[in-house]
Amino acid sequence: MTDPRYGKLAKLLVGYSLEVKRGERVLLDMFDVPDEFSVELMRAVRAVGATPLIEIRHSRITREILRETDGKHAALVRDVELFRMKKMDGYIAVRGSANANEAADVPADRMAQYARALRPVLNHRINKTRWVVLRWPTPSMAQGANMSTEAFENLYFDVCTMNYRKMAKAMAPLERRMKRANRVHLKGPGTDLTFSIKGIGAKMCRGDHNIPDGEVFSCPVKDSVNGQITFNTPTIYSGTKFENVHLEFKAGKIIKATSSNTKKLNEILDTDAGARYIGEFSLGFNPYILDPMCDILFDEKIAGSLHFTPGLAYEVCDNGNRSAVHWDMVLIQRPEWGGGEIWFDGTLIRKDGMFVPKDLKGLNPENLK
Repeated sequence: MTDPRYGKLAKLLVGYSLEVKRGERVLLDMFDVPDEFSVELMRAVRAVGATPLIEIRHSRITREILRETDGKHAALVRDVELFRMKKMDGYIAVRGSANANEAADVPADRMAQYARALRPVLNHRINKTRWVVLRWPTPSMAQGANMSTEAFENLYFDVCTMNYRKMAKAMAPLERRMKRANRVHLKGPGTDLTFSIKGIGAKMCRGDHNIPDGEVFSCPVKDSVNGQITFNTPTIYSGTKFENVHLEFKAGKIIKATSSNTKKLNEILDTDAGARYIGEFSLGFNPYILDPMCDILFDEKIAGSLHFTPGLAYEVCDNGNRSAVHWDMVLIQRPEWGGGEIWFDGTLIRKDGMFVPKDLKGLNPENLK
């Protein structure tokens, strides 16, 4: 018997995230996903009168594709996939993998060559096609979250099938406040940081591109960041785990960085000139995600958290910073994690992970579940 939560998630992706309409064509890109869910997703697309086209991928097969790829092969794959993508109105990608390190022994230059060759497919999908992407729960993800497989699956479906329409309505006042704000002040243990977001804009993430979701982001004016910030959650970048990351800023630039692996941290921050400037500032508030699991798609939405991101700025909220790095670092400000405050232009916005102004209280956990 198919898990009834599969159908609920499929309907949310089709009806809410992508808003699929009759007559449209939708590519379903399924990577190590149970056949039962693929079937439910196809049925959900057909139920609204649209046409699904499905691609079934497996990580071990993908490893072999990458292991011996070359320029001629990658170009052929690009041409075929780009032709197909141009025929689509929507794209849903569901990505699971029993072994997150399946491609660990693939030569880095071949992976880079393949990624560069297929960049036009990604660009067309992002800019020309409505899309939504999510992970599929696996034992390795459960292990990263220090949970049993069953408990993690329960958390996953709670998070991914929550009432995102309700959350989107509650997000709107925060997005408006961030668009109007100038000075931001972050306070907490090992944290006293100021910066401006004036004129940058803000964007709410409401489950229309990524599941799980639950954040509103902006970006500091590039040279406005001053002070220090200490992150209390572990973070993984390029396969290395970092803890107790502490950054000090002057005129926007990271002038000192320490962590459990200070040498590697600074090597990454020296990737290019933009890696020592900030490309994103965001508040997370998904009520079902409470603890870090070293998976940034979940961790950046932790209730009562913020993330501050060395590296590339998104064009939708742009301060002009460009870098090969985009590293979301998460700070949880709920009391059990040390607490903390966020101020906009002298107004207390959030204290110890709870929103204070009346118009923002809809984002507190008890009002979102």
